[in-house]
Amino acid sequence: MNATQRRAAAVLAAAALATPLVLAAPATATPDPGAAAARDAAKLAKKLVRETSGKDAYKHLQKFQAIADSAGGNRAAGSLGHDASAAYVYTQLKKAGYAVTYQKFDFIYTQTLAEKASVVSPAARDLDIKAMTYTKSSPVGGVTAALAAVPVDADGTTGCEPGDFAAGAFTGKIALIKRGGCNFSVKQQNAGAAGAVGAIVYNNAEGVLSGTLGAPSAGGVPTGGITKAEGEALVADLAKGPVNLSFEIRQLQEKRSTNNVIAETVGGNAANTVMLGSHLDSVTAGPGINDNGSGSAGLLQTALELAKSKDKVRNKVRFAWWSAEENGLLGSEHYVANLSELGKKEIKLYLNFDMIASPNYGLFVYDGDDSDGVGAGAGPEGSAQLERDINDFLDGRGTPHEGTDFTGRSDYGPFVDAGIASGGTFTGAEGIKTAGQAAKFGGQAGVAYDVNYHAKGDDLSNINMTAFDINIDVIANAVGTYAHDISSLKRPVVSVPTTGDAGSGGGLHADHDEATA
Repeated sequence: MNATQRRAAAVLAAAALATPLVLAAPATATPDPGAAAARDAAKLAKKLVRETSGKDAYKHLQKFQAIADSAGGNRAAGSLGHDASAAYVYTQLKKAGYAVTYQKFDFIYTQTLAEKASVVSPAARDLDIKAMTYTKSSPVGGVTAALAAVPVDADGTTGCEPGDFAAGAFTGKIALIKRGGCNFSVKQQNAGAAGAVGAIVYNNAEGVLSGTLGAPSAGGVPTGGITKAEGEALVADLAKGPVNLSFEIRQLQEKRSTNNVIAETVGGNAANTVMLGSHLDSVTAGPGINDNGSGSAGLLQTALELAKSKDKVRNKVRFAWWSAEENGLLGSEHYVANLSELGKKEIKLYLNFDMIASPNYGLFVYDGDDSDGVGAGAGPEGSAQLERDINDFLDGRGTPHEGTDFTGRSDYGPFVDAGIASGGTFTGAEGIKTAGQAAKFGGQAGVAYDVNYHAKGDDLSNINMTAFDINIDVIANAVGTYAHDISSLKRPVVSVPTTGDAGSGGGLHADHDEATA
């Protein structure tokens, strides 16, 4: 072998030795985007929970109270009080750097002018009655007429069929109808068709019945709601002989305009939009500080803290403050109805926060998987995961909670109907706290979660700061998590039925009860 051959052989040998070393070298690790999103989500969620406090959010409640005090005592949709509340929220969000818009729509404004009822004979007494939204009005001064009870059917319903009203038995009388089985509008329309001059619906649960007929066109006769106990007492009185009532229900109804306030992060993937909402309007009876200044303030403060964090979110985060919820979810219905098909698909979840600081609170999480087996079925795909995520957060802090049914009585309703994953929390309205719930959450058994529900007393003194803080932490954790990572919506849920008083609903937001009367 000559010199040239020896050099060539050496080169080949060196190449042969080097080749396995190259093949064995470790490959450069590819970053896992899922792990990065989860890491950033956990970091932001922890920060927002730490920084978003009930104390800071309370400042917004003080502002809402001051607005109501200067605007006739309420912040109802279509009023100066709501307009000022919306302007306050809009300005705060605009300064924080959000893309903010007003979404204007027309609706029928209602204001109760009179809601009175009393037994004239055989034994005079006053009745606590609430005019139903969109009711027809009685003459000024009301009417005095005999009372006639609609018999309860074998299935427990009453007033749902024209045949429930015997021919001639209700002409010129006030019909007394038990709640249950069909819409309030159907009951009072059937009463009107039978010749009744008014309708009184008595509750099948605790509390004075507060309801809506669903639309201005639905009103047939003046209609109000009373308690279960009073209704049953009137039925018993009728069994002994004639009962005569004095009855006045009058309501102003006129077309007005109002605005939803919608704010979203400038950045973030619009194809993965996460949305949270609360209604900003009150009833006309009071300032609405718990219902729903509480949810509105908690959402606003969380949005401001998110902006302050300057976190470049992966997913677009959208916040909404709905108007005319108290008139039948009109703001959220208008919003969802005007979404394009693409717009609906882009919204991957909706979380609703309505009444989160009730004075005699329960901590209720919407039952997305129907594991409680109460009322409506499961929510759209992803709702079970939203419930689990909130439950896991509360469990991780040792905070007790229960499920509450998707009754359709708050602004999650239109989103559920559109097939969008939905969830959220609620602390109870006029429903009565059970002994088991008092043992679990504290407070007083046998008393409403919010004794000032839809009343003048729903003011700053009507807020439970413990419940307020807990639910604001839920909001902050959800915003921080889903702003970066929505992968949990695809992770299977193992449903475990809740024990105890779960599924009670924490009291029904009954002003929207026109579908399950």
